Amino acid sequence: MKKSINIWSFVGKTNREAMKIAKDAGFEGIELALGTTGEITMTSTDEELLSLKAYAQELGIAIPSISSGLCWADSLSANDPAERQRAHDMIVRQLYCAKMLGAETILIIPGSVSVEFVPEWPVVPYDVVYQRALEEVKKLAPIAEEYGVEIGLENVWNKFLVSPLEMRSFIDEVGSDYVGAYFDVGNVVYSGYPEHWIRILGNRIKKVHFKDYRRNPGGLNAFVDLLSGDVNWPEVMKAFRDAGYEGWAAGEMIPQYAYASDQIIYNTSASMERILNEKF
Repeated sequence: MKKSINIWSFVGKTNREAMKIAKDAGFEGIELALGTTGEITMTSTDEELLSLKAYAQELGIAIPSISSGLCWADSLSANDPAERQRAHDMIVRQLYCAKMLGAETILIIPGSVSVEFVPEWPVVPYDVVYQRALEEVKKLAPIAEEYGVEIGLENVWNKFLVSPLEMRSFIDEVGSDYVGAYFDVGNVVYSGYPEHWIRILGNRIKKVHFKDYRRNPGGLNAFVDLLSGDVNWPEVMKAFRDAGYEGWAAGEMIPQYAYASDQIIYNTSASMERILNEKF
């Protein structure tokens, strides 16, 4: 597996600054994000995107994937058709930016019943979310194929696709080689076991996030540094071997450190090195 780091692990850094720190810390890749400001937005020029790609190439760091926080503003499963269209347009833009940057995969949230960390998010019936999300992702699949960029569906605290069996079935219903799972190891610990998910999803896994989590006391503050939570890393790595997954693993370190915030990047790199080489 190859070692990457998500841009949200950095505090107050531009993409270029984050790339330099990531490279210095020993990461092979960095996961950037489509946002409202910066060089990767809904209105970024091709020149800006290609300049960023060229900088990464000069630095010697890959851009394997593109995530986005904009999915928490507009949802593919929203009650408002205009919001669903905005979400669709955002993901198409995300696919285009990924293509321009040379990324293999984008991360999306296919739909939400409600959101753990956005209490004002309206509750949408589960079956309605499923049908809307399935319809929308099926529309996006041929665009992903046209651009040559995969869509990875993340398992996140949105009360949707809450079991590996359901995630597997949803992906199979979409029926595209360009749609799979962006599997987050830490996100499932509060309700299950990541090693089970990995074996069940198998070759449907497109990309991976590494996080760690403590079940007790739980909650959003229970995300902790790698190797300090309840993830059974030996079993997780064995499951990845069994599944034949050899792609990118991106550390997504939230929350960040309050002081010397760049230290989390170096600590995460060292911990990931131990995990990926199974030196337990």
